[in-house]
Amino acid sequence: MAAVIWLVVGLLLIAGETLSGDLFLLMLGGGALAAAVAAVFGAPVWLAALVFALISVLLVVGVRPVLKRKMTDGPIVPTGIDALIGRTATTLGAFGNTGGQIRIDGDVWSAEPADPDDSFTSGEQVIVERIDGATAVVSRPRLAAGPSGNEVGVD
Repeated sequence: MAAVIWLVVGLLLIAGETLSGDLFLLMLGGGALAAAVAAVFGAPVWLAALVFALISVLLVVGVRPVLKRKMTDGPIVPTGIDALIGRTATTLGAFGNTGGQIRIDGDVWSAEPADPDDSFTSGEQVIVERIDGATAVVSRPRLAAGPSGNEVGVD
């Protein structure tokens, strides 16, 4: 009977982890499952409780930090409007400081130049500098000196 109780407690803790996402309840659930195994092999309640405590502490101290690091490793990938910053777009018509429209990956956006004195022609390639509300603020691609000293576009 003790093994069934430990098993139910372990499964409830593991299920509870879906609410917390901190891996703490998962580690306690692992300890409870280890206690259930000990109880199946005839361990008295005090020994199963000791197995639960020791395994839980080992998992929380040894395994949890490693898993948390693995879950947060890797580059942060921009999403939503943050993913548009630095992207190349095409103007859909000539416009200046009054604004116009651009196409980014098939989507049409309202746009205005980053420099109020700048103007663009239809079909010109521009770079999205930032998004202000629902308006893309754009500029011309920056130019850099190429190997021969000629200017080349940098995307």
